[in-house]
Amino acid sequence: MCQLLIFVATAVIILHGLVHLMGFVAYWPLAELAELPYKTTLLDGRLPIGASGMRVYSVLWLVTAVGFVAAAIGLLSKQSWSVAVLGTAVTLSLLITGLDWNQAWRGAIFSLAILVILLRARGIG
Repeated sequence: MCQLLIFVATAVIILHGLVHLMGFVAYWPLAELAELPYKTTLLDGRLPIGASGMRVYSVLWLVTAVGFVAAAIGLLSKQSWSVAVLGTAVTLSLLITGLDWNQAWRGAIFSLAILVILLRARGIG
């Protein structure tokens, strides 16, 4: 049962990471996504960062996606570094989704849930 729970959790983490690829694609921009329209501002238009800034922001989405997938693979293979990578990916996810709250609030809530579970598993909280 415990192994099945770990498998399901890692599958969910991988899927969440893959959803972060949408941010990379939308904000580079490589494609138009209705859920994440391209813009050059964050914080609901209060922080203008321009096209170059959005490219940096999109790379953060990509790094987060890679972090989630790598952490899930590490968890499956019982690697000691996987929890630290997952914690970093969750923290970065909360930061980038918070900067685009109006579009990405669902992802922020999902990342927060992963963080709570991670902290509880580590005996914190």
